[in-house]
Amino acid sequence: MKWWPLECKSGDMIRVKIGSIYHFGIFVSNGEVIQFGLPPRPEYQNDPRRTQVCATDMDLFSGGAIVEAARFSLAEKLKKFSAKKIVERARARLGETGYDILHNNCEHFVYECVFGQKRSPQIEEIQKRWESVCPK
Repeated sequence: MKWWPLECKSGDMIRVKIGSIYHFGIFVSNGEVIQFGLPPRPEYQNDPRRTQVCATDMDLFSGGAIVEAARFSLAEKLKKFSAKKIVERARARLGETGYDILHNNCEHFVYECVFGQKRSPQIEEIQKRWESVCPK
């Protein structure tokens, strides 16, 4: 998978860099991005949508930062759901709670919507680095 700052299409897996991490969502339209929690910015700390799957517009999602869309390899294209199904899966989870930074975050959410499997390469990379410094 590669990430490019391209024009987004419905069903795209998108991300925006906030500090040293990425926040992920599913693009539906410029007026709707479905994400697990609001972007981790101080101005959203007391917003009840912060810790649930919610729909916002692209401006709130991006906060003015560059939005990148995933571009999939052929193997990934064969594994992912259709754009329509991705949006349906994301919408079906609106209002869901249970956010956990290590096991159920915004990246897990989008991977589950797109591929049907929870995954967070950001967390996997952190765990790999940790294990190389502190082997078991």
